[in-house]
Formats: sequence, C-alpha cells, structure tokens
Amino acid sequence: MSDQQSPTQGTLRPDALGVASIVFLVLAAVAPLTGIVVVASLVIALGNGGGAPASFFIVAIILLLFAVGYAQMSKQLASAGGFYAFVVKGLGRTGGLIAGLIATIGYNLFVVGTIGTSGFFMQIIIAELTGFDMHWYLWGLLSIAVCFWMARTGVDFSSKILGVSLVLETAILVVFDVSVLVQTGFDVSAFGPAAIFSGSLPIGLLLAATGYLGFEATALFSEEAKNPLKTVPRATYTAIVAIALILGVSTWAVVSATGVANAQQASLDHLDAGDLFFSLVAQYLGEPMSIIATVLLLVSLFAAMLAFHNSATRYLYSLGRARVLPHALSRTRANGAPQLAGLVQATFAAIVAGCFALAGLDSITVVVPAMLGIGTLSVIVLQTLAALSIVVWFRRQRDPRLWSTFVAPGLGFLGLISIATLAIFNFDIVAGTDNPVILLLPWLLALAVVGGVAYGAYLKSAKPAVYDALATDLEKFNVHVAHGDHAPHIPEPNV
Repeated sequence: MSDQQSPTQGTLRPDALGVASIVFLVLAAVAPLTGIVVVASLVIALGNGGGAPASFFIVAIILLLFAVGYAQMSKQLASAGGFYAFVVKGLGRTGGLIAGLIATIGYNLFVVGTIGTSGFFMQIIIAELTGFDMHWYLWGLLSIAVCFWMARTGVDFSSKILGVSLVLETAILVVFDVSVLVQTGFDVSAFGPAAIFSGSLPIGLLLAATGYLGFEATALFSEEAKNPLKTVPRATYTAIVAIALILGVSTWAVVSATGVANAQQASLDHLDAGDLFFSLVAQYLGEPMSIIATVLLLVSLFAAMLAFHNSATRYLYSLGRARVLPHALSRTRANGAPQLAGLVQATFAAIVAGCFALAGLDSITVVVPAMLGIGTLSVIVLQTLAALSIVVWFRRQRDPRLWSTFVAPGLGFLGLISIATLAIFNFDIVAGTDNPVILLLPWLLALAVVGGVAYGAYLKSAKPAVYDALATDLEKFNVHVAHGDHAPHIPEPNV
C-alpha cells in the first residue's frame, strides 16, 4: 500500500465527534450501572465500607489533577494513539513501544472479558425472563459481532447508540438516588473520618479507580473530534466529573439505604449473588423496577463492550499506521472506520473467549476475572506512564506554567503510581480470584517491557526509518501553543 493513502483508505473521519459524543463514548466504557452493581459493591465490601463514596471522589481529585497536564498536552497533539502517543513524546520511542504493547494487551483482553461478562448475564437474565437458555459464549459471540457491525458503521453512529444506552442506565440510577433521598435521606456521616478510614481505604481507592477505567479514551478519538485541541480537554474534564457524580452519589445512596455503619456487612452478605443494588431497587422502587434494572444491566454491559472495542481498534489502527504492527491495520472504510483493525480485534476476542469455552471453563469465575483483571491493571499502568510522560515532556520544554504542567500533573502521577502499585500487589483483589494461574497474568506486563525494549532495538538497527518515524507518524502536532507562538521543536529522546 502506498504511503500516500487516500482518505478512504487510511484516514479516520475528521470532525465526526463533539464534546458530547466523546463523553458518551467514554462514559459508555465506564458503564455507570455496571459500576454501581459491581464496582461500588466491591468498594463497600472489600474497601472502606460506608466511606466508599469518599473513595470515588478522592480518585476523581487525583484524575482531575492529572487532567490539568493532560489538557495542556492535548492542546499540542491529536492522535488516535492516545496515551501511546503521549508516552512516545515524553519517554521516547522505546517507551512508546512499551506503552503500545501494554495498551494492546490491556484493551484487547478487556474486550475478551466483556464477552464473558455480557454472555454470562445475558444467559442468566434472558433465561429467567423468557425461559430461553443459550450458552454464555454464543451470547457473547453475538454481542461482539453486533459491536463490530456498529463500529464499522462509523464512530458517530456508535456514539449515538452509546448515548441512548447511557441515558437509560443513568436514568435508573437517578430515580433510585432520588427515591433514597426522599424516603431515607443521604447520610453525611459517610464523609466523616470514621467512615472514610473504616475497613481498608487503600483497597477502597484501588477498587474505586477501576470505576474510572475508560476515561483515558478521550485521547483515542482526538483525530475524529471537532476542533480536537479544545474538544478533547473539555471532554476529559466532563467525563471525570460525570463519572465522579454518577458513581459517587449513587454509592452514597446505597450506603445511606443500608446504613453507613452496616454498609460493609450488607455488601458482604450480597457479594456472592452480586444483587445488593437490585435488592435495594426492589425495596425502594418495587420489584418491576428491579426487573427493568436487570435488563438495563445488559444494555450497560453491551455499551461497555462496544466502547472498549472502539478503543482497542484505534490502538491497533494507530500501531499499524506507525508500522509497529502490520500496516494493513491502518486501512479504513470510506466513512473513516478502521474496518480491518476492528475485524482483527473482534476476531481475536472471539477466538480467545472461544478457547475458554471449549475448555469448559466458567465465564464468571475464570474468563471474567482473568481478562478484566489483566485489562484493568494494564490500563492503570498505561495511565501512570502517560502521567509521567506529561511531566517529563513539559520539563524538557522548560514550560513556565508550573501549576498546569508540573505541580498538578505531578501530583496526579504520584496518585496514579500509588494506585498502580496497589493494583500489582493486590492483583487477587483486582481480579477477584486467588487462582494461581490468573495471579501470574501481571507478568504479561513484564514481558511487554522486555518485548518493547527488544523490538525498539530491532527497529533502531534493522528498520531505522520506521523507528525514527514513530515520533512523527504517530502524532499530529498543533503548530501553535496556547499563546499563539510556534511551538519549539524539542527532539524526543532517542531511546
């Protein structure tokens, strides 16, 4: 294929997404209803109990500090490589290769996990409601096929579908929150020191951080955004604040309904069945609304699968465009959708999930903890590398805006590296299992580091043109800095 590709062969569709569309794509990946049903219950049960709402808001503060520097970086580059591009710019080509491999592992395996999660709940809920029972893998396979078709139709179409699902699942949470507020009231003691430091605050923060996975996808859609140098930073701030409000307030409603002092035990009692939220919905809104909530859970899970499929596809597309992976992955349809990368992603996820199914392994006890566990850890590490890269890049530029380019993102980096360290040393909690085989999965990240260093050395010696182009092909820089001057060219570290 020629390097000079026509827009219908190798270019994503520009000006397709506004702030709202990108926020929909991001919040769908977060899957608010799933976040309350799964993540919030874990934060309450295994973390700091009645103080769980504070954990979500503390993590939001850490991410907003990171977002200050992220916003400044986003004003200078727009790339479908997302955080991979940030790491290339800050830590050099080899660092970028490591980040690219980690991102590829994390997002692609996360989609495998969503096949297991979506398939499991579809099998259970649809069988209960209709009597029709089909194996979890077949439901998951059907879901990823529909996701591929929607993504192939175009990112703007995906954002509309995800927007509808987001409104529906958020609506049920708002109705529940208001019902608790009216009938019981919100207990402010959830934000008192006794509640915040009850149980394990570090584990609470770690688990709460998993509720924000997906916010970093704002960078992945920058090449498809309208006026990306403004749209992406705004979408990032909006997404973090929206996630904090949805998860933080709804968790506050849950602990208020159970009683702050009794929240941890109540969540532990419902942990195996995973029905704490549904039991409270039945209590406050009635059994019919509880059934509606279970159906909306399926919508939420599908939306998360579609969002992560879009994100994983763009990493494959970007790595293909940079020739780190086969260049054919950078082919797009006339509407700008990276079709081949999407097909490879969906096929890979279906095959890996299929191997689990053929081995007769259970989806919810093996597939989900293994794939979502390593996916979660990978994305947290990727966020940490991006935070470090932002600080390093602006320090090399000697940027005089210390708060926005050093202090705030530096504090964000310290918070993120703390969470990443917790995730590595508490991977059994992240994965939700003590299976010794699954607990070996974090070593995949060590392999990504070794592989990135080795591949970088190979490209540097055998394919220097590809190696040198990593810093240019991957990114599109704005030629103007915030003050309207031309941005100085600072060579990337040649590592």
